[in-house]
Amino acid sequence: MALPDFRPPAPPPRPLEGVKVLDLSRVLAGPWAGQILADYGADVLKVERPGSGDDTRTWGPPWWGEGPDRVAAYFLCANRGKRSVAIDIASPEGIQQVRELAREADVLIENYKVGQLAKYGLDAPSLQALNPGLIYCSITGYGQTGPLSHKAGYDFAIQAEGGLMSITGNQGEEPQKVGVAVTDLMTGVYAATAILAALHERQRTGKGRVIDAALFDVQVAMLANQASNQLVGQTRPTRMGNAHPNIVPYQVFPTRDGHMVLAVGNDGQFTRFCEAAGHAAVARDARFATNPSRVEHRQTLVPLITGWTLERDTAEWVRVLDQAGVPCAPILDVAQVMEHPHVVARGMALPAHDDQPPMVAHPMLFDGQRPTAGLPPPALGADEPGWDTPPN
Repeated sequence: MALPDFRPPAPPPRPLEGVKVLDLSRVLAGPWAGQILADYGADVLKVERPGSGDDTRTWGPPWWGEGPDRVAAYFLCANRGKRSVAIDIASPEGIQQVRELAREADVLIENYKVGQLAKYGLDAPSLQALNPGLIYCSITGYGQTGPLSHKAGYDFAIQAEGGLMSITGNQGEEPQKVGVAVTDLMTGVYAATAILAALHERQRTGKGRVIDAALFDVQVAMLANQASNQLVGQTRPTRMGNAHPNIVPYQVFPTRDGHMVLAVGNDGQFTRFCEAAGHAAVARDARFATNPSRVEHRQTLVPLITGWTLERDTAEWVRVLDQAGVPCAPILDVAQVMEHPHVVARGMALPAHDDQPPMVAHPMLFDGQRPTAGLPPPALGADEPGWDTPPN
């Protein structure tokens, strides 16, 4: 009989092991980029204000822990895998500490207002004079140049000024922001990919880069097909609720016991949907046979489909349409998502253990393994300001 396999599980992937990241950022976009790099194995040293630290430490409730050491759940979501040092960068001693850390760092991330760090000699030219290989990533609301570069950047305001709110919400009603700070998050992702590209290039050149990451620029890029529709078609996109400007039917529909998403992406799927709904002839109607014709006759087709979807419960629709190969989904709340069997099976919800709070795992897999960092989000000033102590 074969002996059981008692080999310990393989360690998580750490493709950035040995990379040193100095994180001077606060709130979300910069910390999100830093957490991605920490999950990939980088040693991320977070520099925080003495006494108060990152603003999001107090953005509660809810809280993790009790008493003066408690920390807001918001902070936990973006600071896994980092170490924390408390440094007053406005003091001569603090400035020197940051300069010494930057001398040995591979990457620096900051999200101060344009020109603010130059007052302390912590801007890109000053630090790259000490360390020519330093990759210096500045994250701001509107970038280092342009007529709005002086303004502070807030996700909500950028969603408004960058066009996202103009296409989010129901037609004729108040514009809406997205339910999470998507511009901050996407800026963090874009910043992380730019940093990785610069690290790759530095292997060849030995030189660092200065990365100018602006929330506003990212928001404009995020308009994607809506921006392309405007540039190519010279039509002004508007709020359409849950409907899609280019595809029909592609929206929320009511069911007998709630709502579901129906996301028909091509004519074959529409034919199968009509068959599954018991109305196969509708797919042969010239008004609805192709997507361009369905877009043209949206106002006729959507009420027709609504009458069908109200005849069955959501679960029945999902079962029937899954079998027919028609994209659809129930609409779940966040608690349902965290308990979803697929979330559990994929290991996306990390349970609390020891001093580690419950968290969402890193979404990428390397050879079947998630690179989620093992260190919990740090206590304020828990570490010494140096690179001598490697992360766990």
